[in-house]
Amino acid sequence: MDRVVSVVGAGLAGSECALQLARRGVSVRLFEQRPRHASPAHHTDRFAELVCSNSLKSTKEDSAAGLLKRELDALGCALLPVARACAVPAGGALAVDRDAFSSRVTELIEESPLIEVRREEVTGIPEGPCVVAAGPLCSDALFGAVSSAVGGERMSFFDAAAPIVSAESVDRSVVFEQSRYGKAGSGDYLNCPMTREEYEAFMDALLSAERVIARDFEQADLFCACQPVEEVARTGRDSLRFGALKPVGLTDPRTGRRPWAAVQLRAETSARSAYNLVGFQTNLTWPEQRRVFRMIPGLEGAEFLRYGVMHRNSFVDAPRALDRTFKIPGTQARLAGQITGTEGYVEAIASGLLAALNTYADLLGAPAVSLPATGALGSLVAYATDPATTGYQPMHVNFGLFPPLEEHIRNKAERRAAMVARARADLDAYLASREDLGLAGSAPGERA
Repeated sequence: MDRVVSVVGAGLAGSECALQLARRGVSVRLFEQRPRHASPAHHTDRFAELVCSNSLKSTKEDSAAGLLKRELDALGCALLPVARACAVPAGGALAVDRDAFSSRVTELIEESPLIEVRREEVTGIPEGPCVVAAGPLCSDALFGAVSSAVGGERMSFFDAAAPIVSAESVDRSVVFEQSRYGKAGSGDYLNCPMTREEYEAFMDALLSAERVIARDFEQADLFCACQPVEEVARTGRDSLRFGALKPVGLTDPRTGRRPWAAVQLRAETSARSAYNLVGFQTNLTWPEQRRVFRMIPGLEGAEFLRYGVMHRNSFVDAPRALDRTFKIPGTQARLAGQITGTEGYVEAIASGLLAALNTYADLLGAPAVSLPATGALGSLVAYATDPATTGYQPMHVNFGLFPPLEEHIRNKAERRAAMVARARADLDAYLASREDLGLAGSAPGERA
């Protein structure tokens, strides 16, 4: 195929989109502004860099996140196999060594003869067929061009990332290895146990610490899955103890009892040389992060390899600005990734894959790809493109988006199992009907 598709942004959505189009014989011009123009959250110039966390969430298919991964496998996703090859221990979740992951994705793209990489900033929507996957941190000029094109209201929310500490600096005489309800001394997480007195002192310090953006946030300002730990703490003295610091299922080997609270550390690298503080996205200044987070038992001498940061993310009012394939009506431009308000790493990958399939369908003159709304991705797309959706905010896949079953099932586990079974059957039937796009079992061309 001699048509060239421009893809703006080499994050998760853009990388997946470019690889999918190239697999189908489409030439791609991939634009990435880094390293010429840095963003407030990225640390490298590699593609598909994970900026907030290294977790791609649950792999359990009875969860919405796990079902989404199953659907992406059925659609021939390019990045999920890379993620699994770069996985680090994370219990029932898929977490990756983020450096290894982004390096491998960069290699796949640079090795493709059909993908031309251009390291330059894009300030307007390219002519011809294109996918704008610039992410929520796209430049002001590009977002202005997108806002002008969609004619919708510009919206934004704040996002945050957690700090990462060196494994060598963690005091293992205090910190113990255990997954919840597992045996002490084995597990995918390190746990920093707190007594009641230590927890109360930590809360006092956290609530009084200096912030980078020095104001209290309304809940509408913050994406719920990435609220800064200090903002969660403001909702109540026990909010963290019943949230990210809940000690349920843990036993401190020094006392033989459950701690009052516990901070969990998750491996950042396959060698377990670095750990991130789970649930500790933050807006604190760097000196305050050193002071307050070193109050956590076992982290008194913590070496911070990366401090937490907070930044503004932007997205468009997709239900009113885009069609059901995330295309800007009347143009050849389609949006993908978090700029559409589909929030989450795997959701970004999914939107990039779907953008590629629909762009390919446009080039073939084939019908648009419309996944069943009974599935994880289909229900998210239906929500994000339904004009009846009001007060649109960034959204992960979740069972609350699924249409109800014809027969009500009271038991939650049984109800979700039925939803998963329905989703699988409906998606398999749809994929079998779309052999024109290589969706029945596998995509054409080289696999990642």
